[in-house]
Amino acid sequence: MSAVRLIFDDKTVFQGVAFSTGSEQVAELVFNTAMQGYQEVLTDPSYAGQGVVMTYPMIGNYGINLADGESKAIHLSALIVRDYVDQYSHYQATQSLKEYLATSSVWGITDVDTRALTRYIRAFGAKPAVITDSTDSVDTILSRLPLVSSVEGQDLASRVSCSAAYTWDQPDTVQYRVAIVDCGVKSSTLNYLTQHGCLCDIYPVTVTPDVILNGDYHGVMVSNGPGDPEPVTSVITLIQALRGKLPIYGICLGHQLIALAHGIKTYKLTFGHHGSNHPVWNVERNKIEITAQNHGFAVDPDGIAAAGFSITHTNLNDQTVAGIRNQDGSIRSVQFHPEAGPGPHDSVGFFDQFIQAMQVAVVQ
Repeated sequence: MSAVRLIFDDKTVFQGVAFSTGSEQVAELVFNTAMQGYQEVLTDPSYAGQGVVMTYPMIGNYGINLADGESKAIHLSALIVRDYVDQYSHYQATQSLKEYLATSSVWGITDVDTRALTRYIRAFGAKPAVITDSTDSVDTILSRLPLVSSVEGQDLASRVSCSAAYTWDQPDTVQYRVAIVDCGVKSSTLNYLTQHGCLCDIYPVTVTPDVILNGDYHGVMVSNGPGDPEPVTSVITLIQALRGKLPIYGICLGHQLIALAHGIKTYKLTFGHHGSNHPVWNVERNKIEITAQNHGFAVDPDGIAAAGFSITHTNLNDQTVAGIRNQDGSIRSVQFHPEAGPGPHDSVGFFDQFIQAMQVAVVQ
């Protein structure tokens, strides 16, 4: 295993050892506080352009299986851990984490002081770093790889979105037809909707309003996805064209895009929310829910009321907006991942609200 360095713009260097190698590159580093679910993290399109530091120390002990992927590809740039375990044990496992990363030439880095690295990110924010196994000097490496953000100002949703429309698995009984705008959709979202009678057609972010309006759909779901919401102008325009005509619900990036479509601003968080243990106050139910989250941007509370929306959820770690709705509930969005892949299922009621909104629309 070769030595690897993570190099930041202030020339701070973190050392590690590669158990899977990739190309020398720049990626924004974030930390994830989940204690399990590294396969779901690897395959979550919301991590495109990022290297993920797992705060839980032992990673790899249950291997990789064929059931838990959130998409068909690895989307992050690097997985950074304290202790990689190559000898796995799980009845569903088919290969090691090392073998899985190697098939896509994605960095797997171990023996990193992840506590110190997490504290560094908390202090200075999620920012780009060079990931390299080169023995060149720090100055030489930084001169050939400028530390430009891999996330801010980038339309990453277009990179991970499907290239053509397709239909997900057929439910036993079709009760509703749903158009999914794929900004980086996770299979857990599609599976939950399918299990509750929704036939899901998935569309790329370039889908036009006419395609959806002529598709005999009962509702629209704007999915999670990576990066900065502001450059995803095609979906913002789509939401503006569809509002008032169909129920529109959004998750994570979809939440931010719904806000922007209604004139509510977004902003970049210092180090984001990444993990499966984030407490959120459900204002409508006056209940605390533990949620799975993965995002680096948030919705600005200023302008929510003026746009005709109200706050439905608040993040209890930092009081950021975690959910909004319009007056009649036909448009709702949440900053977390209600499908919980991985994570607790406290918030799956969001999908039930979506189904109820479609029922109301059918009656009308």
